[in-house]
Formats: sequence, C-alpha cells, structure tokens
Amino acid sequence: LRLLPRQRYLRAERAEVSALERKRNVLCCLITHILKVEKQLHIDNLVFRVVDACQKGELGPGLQFPSFCCHSVDVLSCVLHLLNQGYLRRQEERPHVLEY
Repeated sequence: LRLLPRQRYLRAERAEVSALERKRNVLCCLITHILKVEKQLHIDNLVFRVVDACQKGELGPGLQFPSFCCHSVDVLSCVLHLLNQGYLRRQEERPHVLEY
C-alpha cells in the first residue's frame, strides 16, 4: 500500500470544503430570501420551499443557480446557523414559526 503525496490530499480537501461552503452559502441565501418575502413562515414550509428550489435550481424569475441535491438536514443546519447569527428569530409562543 502506497499513499499519494500529501499535496494531493490537501488539494482534494480544500476543494471539498469549498464546495460545502458554497452549498451552505446558497442555502443560507435561499432561506433569507424566502423569509424576507414572507416575513414569517412555519419551519416545515420553509424547509420544503428551500429543498424544492434546490432541486429546480431557481426561486422565481430572475433568481437562478445551479441545481444541487440538498436534504432537510442541510436546510435545518443552515436555519440553526442563521438563528445563532441573529439573522432569524423564533416566536416565543410559536417556536415552529421563523421570522426574518
């Protein structure tokens, strides 16, 4: 068994990290865009709309991007990230409703 030189592993790792960061950025932008328009939305509805937009590669006219596979876990991870950053809020009396 012989391993490839370390440089090849580093390049592959950087490419994977870059792809994951781009995916997370697109998901966060979609979540933010949808909630800016809707003002508030049930989290299940938000997840459905983001996953649907990812599969279609668009979110209405004029907002197109390369389609990619995303799952509800990806979207929920980004929702938690945006909540922790303070971009989104949850209602006290209805924590399943998100607000921008």
